[in-house]
Amino acid sequence: MTPGQLALASGNHTPVTKFILLGFSDYQDLQELLFGAFLLVYAVTVAGNLGMMALIFTDARLHSPMYFFLSVLSFLDICYSSVVTPKLLVNFLALDKSISFEGCVVQLTFFVVHVTAESFLLASMAYDRFMAICQPLHYGSVMSKGTCLQLVAASYAFGGTNSAIQTGNVFALPFCGPNQVAHYFCDIPPLLRLACAHTDTAEVVLYIFSALLTLLPAAVILTSYSLVLVAIGRMHSAVGREKVLSTCASHFLAITIFYGTVVFTYVQSHGSTSEVSSQVVSVFYTIIIPMLNPFIYSFRNGEVQDALQRRLRANVFPC
Repeated sequence: MTPGQLALASGNHTPVTKFILLGFSDYQDLQELLFGAFLLVYAVTVAGNLGMMALIFTDARLHSPMYFFLSVLSFLDICYSSVVTPKLLVNFLALDKSISFEGCVVQLTFFVVHVTAESFLLASMAYDRFMAICQPLHYGSVMSKGTCLQLVAASYAFGGTNSAIQTGNVFALPFCGPNQVAHYFCDIPPLLRLACAHTDTAEVVLYIFSALLTLLPAAVILTSYSLVLVAIGRMHSAVGREKVLSTCASHFLAITIFYGTVVFTYVQSHGSTSEVSSQVVSVFYTIIIPMLNPFIYSFRNGEVQDALQRRLRANVFPC
């Protein structure tokens, strides 16, 4: 039985007004070290993604759909990392590791919005690459500014809808006593363990919507890149193949890491993973991936590197 069900069976119906976030609290001797490490990661995340956004907005050669989506991805990475990391940093140094009931609702709401939106944005980026490589003659007319804005708006619409469903699914349940969350932020699986009710229905809702909102964009991504690989195989120019592969490889790497950790956390059964492994995996997609994305997308991207060099020459070495 879960802690919440044990409390219900014992007759404890004390309403919960706050939650205690226990993530990484077992490592008391490492709190300052962990604080420094995560602070550095968060600083690099914000600086790297803001730098990517600034570079794209200020360099006219990067004003294309692909880089527009990349700038939105950077914005999303800053947002959902900022929903989680500042509270984690505070808890490393504070004795009181609590978060109010309302604060927990807000944290979960905004986290699900941005993570879901990123999932669909990655699908939009894959579709953009498909159009650019497989349908180049129609690319300009199909991937117009209006279409790009609609795809971003649709990503946020899916995020808002999923957030409303998932947050409502969790907090419609009663919480009556146990309030120690075995995680470093208010996430759905550990919160369900604290609910003073049978959570079978809530877990089914979590699995169904998590699977749908993972498989739907994943299907778009796999279909798009399957057709892209076919098109690459038909290219006669080795230089052209290398350029296309370098652009797509970075995107596919980011997608693999993101979807792999999301599936591990939300789609598979809770009982099959330990709390520690769940927290470690969550660190990857909430904190590490937002830091890595600017480097993944720029490491083998000649256009981004050239734009960065032009910006450095203009601002740092004007002569």
